[in-house]
Amino acid sequence: MNSDTGSPQSSHNAHAPSPGRASMPQVFLRRQDDQPFQDDVAYGNGPDDSVGDTNENAAITHHTITIGGRKIAYTATAGHLVTVDESSSKPNAKMFYVAFTEDNQTEESRPVTFFYNGGPGSSSVFVLLGSFAPKRIKTSMPSFTPPAPYSIEDNPDSLLDKSDLVFINPVGTGYSAAIAPNKNRDFWGVDQDARSIKQFIKRFLTKNDRWNSPKYLFGESYGTARSCVLAYMLHEDGIDLNGVTLQSSILDYTQAGNPIGALPTAAADAWYHKRLGVAPTPTDLGAFVEEVAQFARTDYLAALRKFPQTDDAVVEKLSQYTGIDKTTLLAWSLDIAGYDSRGNSLFLTTLLKSKGVALGSYDGRVTAIDTGIAGQIDPNSGGNDPTMTAVSGVYTTMWNEYLNEQLKYTSTSSFTDLNDQAFRNWDFSHTDPTGAQKGKDAQGNIILYTAGDLAAVMALNVDLKVLSANGFYDFVTPFYQTVLDLQQMPLIEQTVRNNLSARFYPSGHMVYLDGGSRTALKADLAKMYDTVGADAPAMARVRTLQQRHRA
Repeated sequence: MNSDTGSPQSSHNAHAPSPGRASMPQVFLRRQDDQPFQDDVAYGNGPDDSVGDTNENAAITHHTITIGGRKIAYTATAGHLVTVDESSSKPNAKMFYVAFTEDNQTEESRPVTFFYNGGPGSSSVFVLLGSFAPKRIKTSMPSFTPPAPYSIEDNPDSLLDKSDLVFINPVGTGYSAAIAPNKNRDFWGVDQDARSIKQFIKRFLTKNDRWNSPKYLFGESYGTARSCVLAYMLHEDGIDLNGVTLQSSILDYTQAGNPIGALPTAAADAWYHKRLGVAPTPTDLGAFVEEVAQFARTDYLAALRKFPQTDDAVVEKLSQYTGIDKTTLLAWSLDIAGYDSRGNSLFLTTLLKSKGVALGSYDGRVTAIDTGIAGQIDPNSGGNDPTMTAVSGVYTTMWNEYLNEQLKYTSTSSFTDLNDQAFRNWDFSHTDPTGAQKGKDAQGNIILYTAGDLAAVMALNVDLKVLSANGFYDFVTPFYQTVLDLQQMPLIEQTVRNNLSARFYPSGHMVYLDGGSRTALKADLAKMYDTVGADAPAMARVRTLQQRHRA
């Protein structure tokens, strides 16, 4: 299902480089000696925690990797950058990051991509060790990855052959914390968070002489909502991006749990576990879920609207597509995205109930023995979903081994990979580009909507390329709901919509944990980077747009 989503089918910166410097290409020279760093600062992850230290210390190490037959020498930097309040210019946060930069490259020719996970409350360890960094963990996905010893290896799918890579940990995650008198909770909100990431990017560009490099964002899950808000804020601050990758999107919270958007994913899960009532069994998953999507937006939508009146033929087809018997579907009011009173997903805990197992919400291929846990933990924050349980051990162990022993950064603090305190204290209110307030209704329900921010920045920066990537088996941010959200966002001009493409992979929420899907996604990313880099007029327009903002 590789469709273009344009079709139904488918401020000034005081630290900017001076004009004189821009005329002389900046070359990043390799420093030969590794520089380990021991960090004794205590980074608390509670709402009212902060630090007093404002140093930008880092561990620096040097490495090589071969990607696509090309040997690349690169420098890894693990440490902190200090961000400042954009009004007072006083330090307000100390943010932990890991950067991988190819040696001996010029500023103008070498792109830089900023990565982050979501939550909100997640560090970037998941995307760092799983996706396109120079190293990756080895898992047994979709099976449980047995306990240690684990292994980490060179990543032939790394994006380092196309771009430098910077993995950001938002305040309250990793080793990132507010600087007193600020507190962590001051950064826990849609707009507050995006502003802090914007300030980090500006500081990185300044410290590393990268203002004139092509710039990209890569966000996962809530990180896609962050990317939409951040991309618009960066544009408003004179930083125009070349590309944005949205992996496993959640752009409209009003549609979370929409059965229309979830049905094709449920059908994909049933197909994988051989529970379909369709004969003969479809062999092409992409074509099959396209068929289910057509049913979802027509007959299934009509059936939901007129329930409890029912059409037996429609209920029968719904049963065939989902592997759930008709009596059970009627008891659910035909809502395959519904939850029970304890917060368990009805579909994920029922499909294989006869086997005593529940499906993972992050990846429906993954099962856990009779836990019923898929819906008990909030899927936007929790770490005990069967999918996360299958890989949490290898992530925890290999992150500590990689950071401490290979990147040579050690800390006396505990690394916060997932911070539920951030999620529970998050301010979902949001002011969109029109000045309208988005966030919570009178009952306190989350209604965050950020697709409008994406539409606005795409309309303003008409050369911005956007790649949407989703896994077929992701029940947290279903792929078809992403299609609907992108189709319905307020972007009318078709020539601009042509800059938006969507790709789908036989994987889950963390698309890259499936080997074949990671390789395919790397190929799609490489195509986007090559296309952007080869379009000299567009690159010139982006730079002109950026300079105009800073003039």
